[in-house]
Amino acid sequence: MEKIRLEILGLSPSQSQSGSFALVLGEEYGNRRLPIIIGMFEAQAIAIEIEKIVPNRPMTHDLFKSFADKFGFTVREIVISDLREGIFFARIVCTDGTRETVVDARPSDAIAIGIRFNVQIYTYESILSEAGITASATDEAEEQEELVPQTTSRSSRSLTEQLKDMTYDELQQSLDEALKKEEYEKAAKIRDEMSRRN
Repeated sequence: MEKIRLEILGLSPSQSQSGSFALVLGEEYGNRRLPIIIGMFEAQAIAIEIEKIVPNRPMTHDLFKSFADKFGFTVREIVISDLREGIFFARIVCTDGTRETVVDARPSDAIAIGIRFNVQIYTYESILSEAGITASATDEAEEQEELVPQTTSRSSRSLTEQLKDMTYDELQQSLDEALKKEEYEKAAKIRDEMSRRN
């Protein structure tokens, strides 16, 4: 069965399930999108790796990568392999250079691990046909403007305004504090404000 390559297009709070996030994957050479509802912790694990934020302590997915590196295994690819009763299933394809092993996983965990190994994400036509959504030109333009992680709450806008009024030293102190408390979304916003000033 031929695989279709996917890329991460966005990560935003789910409008249908409180406390959850929508991870939006898009086919590489097409306009279909595959939205997958994931938990807050998995969304955070994906967002901090995409944003290249280094947590004070390794998260579970970082631990998986360290463990694999120490034992000479690597991840070759991630495959969103099945959809049953509205639930997505994934496989992590691993290799030690000699043999290949497939590990079943939730898509959110598989993707969080996959981006740490910088590998491709795939799915099959049958899954895209069943659960894919065709994006309009307007949707595509919005996706280009809003990158991971995206939030639209008033509190995030007020935080952005607060950051603009802070000195660079205050921003650095706030960044250290946010990382210490493992508030990675806040840390990303602070880092973005610091980068904007450089």
